[in-house]
Amino acid sequence: MGRVIAIANQKGGVGKTTTAINLGASLAAAERKVLVVDADPQGNLTSGLGRRAAAKRPSLYDALIDQQPLEPILLPTDLPHLTLAPSDRNLTGAEVELVPMLAREFRLKEALAAVAPRYDYVLVDCPPSLGLLTVNALAAADRLLVPLQCEYFALEGISELVNTLGRVQRSLNPALELEGVLLTMVDERTNLAQQVAGEIRGHFKDRVFRTAIPRSVRLGEAPSFGKPILLYDIKSRGSEAYLDLAKEVMAHEKKGSREGALRTTAGS
Repeated sequence: MGRVIAIANQKGGVGKTTTAINLGASLAAAERKVLVVDADPQGNLTSGLGRRAAAKRPSLYDALIDQQPLEPILLPTDLPHLTLAPSDRNLTGAEVELVPMLAREFRLKEALAAVAPRYDYVLVDCPPSLGLLTVNALAAADRLLVPLQCEYFALEGISELVNTLGRVQRSLNPALELEGVLLTMVDERTNLAQQVAGEIRGHFKDRVFRTAIPRSVRLGEAPSFGKPILLYDIKSRGSEAYLDLAKEVMAHEKKGSREGALRTTAGS
């Protein structure tokens, strides 16, 4: 079964959707089969991949609320190895509609169970909150990837997210682990960015990705054309950064496989 990575931070505007689009595209460019799941009612992942619908169609809402199979909902993208589970405005009501439902925290996990084994990676783009949609993503995930903007207020919110990770591990998903903290919108010319990066690396140690995503006009432009940066401007700094991030994520995969083999050998 593929690795399910939730991309989450309760703070908005930190690069969650940009990371879901461009990490997914970079892994797909490396011929990994990738499913990106738009769990944010704003639907920016869906539109950022050029799949915003003019007419009504099934979306992740139908899978979560009506428990329809996820397979018919999936859409192809411009990259052959990248598939999208789209969102739409109906997902806005899901937070409320899920409240009285049985096993409400596991609706996404159930929806993914039938399709996830076909993919090497499943990336879930979470809304900027710690509500039921994000909890569903964390309950379904193997790993949590936290994009963190290099600014002062980012440091204030990170403790709340870490506490949520601990609560989910204790009550819903003991296997959930931190994939890593990703520094985003980094302007290395400013002292503040360097200070924040230093504090985050000092706290999380090797859990911070070596790759940092720079501030980039081209990264900001690409979604308006419905393309990942890889297809919009492959030579840009943003494209290079996400390709490097994909290499790190794949290196984590190999490291995990080696550690699993060692544990199996030790137990036999």
